[in-house]
Amino acid sequence: MEIFESGSRPTRRANEEWFTGTVWQDPVIEAPEPARVRALRVGFEPGARTAWHTHPLGQTLHVLSGVGLVGTRNSAPRLIRAGDTVWIPPGEEHWHGAAPYTGMVHLAIQEAENGQVANWLDKVSDSDYLAVPA
Repeated sequence: MEIFESGSRPTRRANEEWFTGTVWQDPVIEAPEPARVRALRVGFEPGARTAWHTHPLGQTLHVLSGVGLVGTRNSAPRLIRAGDTVWIPPGEEHWHGAAPYTGMVHLAIQEAENGQVANWLDKVSDSDYLAVPA
């Protein structure tokens, strides 16, 4: 058993190659093999978002606070709010982030396959991000 005390692992700014705007990440768990689970608490400032990406084994998002958006290719983004949980199946191209004028924090849970948790693609255009939510 291992206990990670609160504050023992630093918050880090998300990689600008894969995110637009200011995004902060706090590690929750990166379980050692043979376990595959990985989880992060991710805080998006208003207007911030991920790039398009997929996950080899899918991803679960649980919104902790604020209002955000989640989008898939060729569809208008959908609003997500505190308490909502989103399941994204393996291989589905998607993005997620804060609403334009409201921050959002979510717990992102995914599993690694051969050490990989995400396949990063192109950045989300402003027109895709600002499309009228479904």
